[in-house]
Amino acid sequence: MIEKLGCVKLQAASLVESSVQGKVVLVTGGAKRVGAAICRRLHAAGASIALHYRSSSLDAATLHSSLRALRPDSSLHIQADLLDPQAIFSLVEKTIDHFGRLDGLVNNASSFFATSLDEVNDQNWNDLIGTNLKAPLLLAQAAAKELRRNHGAIVNIVDIHAERPMHGHLLYNIAKGGLAALTRALAQELAPQVRVNAISPGVIVWPENAEWGNETLRRQIIGQTLLKREGEPEDIARTVSFLLNDAPYITGQIISVDGGRSVHL
Repeated sequence: MIEKLGCVKLQAASLVESSVQGKVVLVTGGAKRVGAAICRRLHAAGASIALHYRSSSLDAATLHSSLRALRPDSSLHIQADLLDPQAIFSLVEKTIDHFGRLDGLVNNASSFFATSLDEVNDQNWNDLIGTNLKAPLLLAQAAAKELRRNHGAIVNIVDIHAERPMHGHLLYNIAKGGLAALTRALAQELAPQVRVNAISPGVIVWPENAEWGNETLRRQIIGQTLLKREGEPEDIARTVSFLLNDAPYITGQIISVDGGRSVHL
């Protein structure tokens, strides 16, 4: 009986250590879709949320208010253009100034649009590489001191197309491939104090443009998954929560959440 009680105490201590209760997490692109699901999941687990948005001000304000209604002063919403390096550093500073700490960073914000080789130009390069690769790097740089101090963690949202390029999306493929490499490199750079991992989503929510409204194309892509269905934003949110809460011995890894599509392709 004594041994069993000891095991229970050890398990309880482990849960306390891994919890985000009372911690602060900055989520980029947190106003809607997958980002909003991540914010809600982490907030429900006890974290305070710094919710970044670029242009979705109404969605950000609505989510911010709903989180604060559940727990006063547990949410902060901050507008920033992640293509502006100064805005990136200000985003981290505002988070720490408001909450007094920073324990986690979720790099979820992403630009997505098609670019063929002929369409590559400085504007497209700066947008796709800037949001998907440069911004996560600069955010990690800006947050590194505080994350080291608090033994925090970073979760990057990559894409299955980092490994299996999507035709006609040259720069997006490059950017997400770079983010996968950055995840592993940062895990080395920030060890042992900070863990860095990534999630590679498959069919979760469809992009907001006309091309992806094609129902035939959607059915074809869903048919390429082993589970024969699309996922939900909550699937990504649960995995983010796992990596921040319950994975103290995991770093430098990329977890595919794609219904088995990367195996099927």
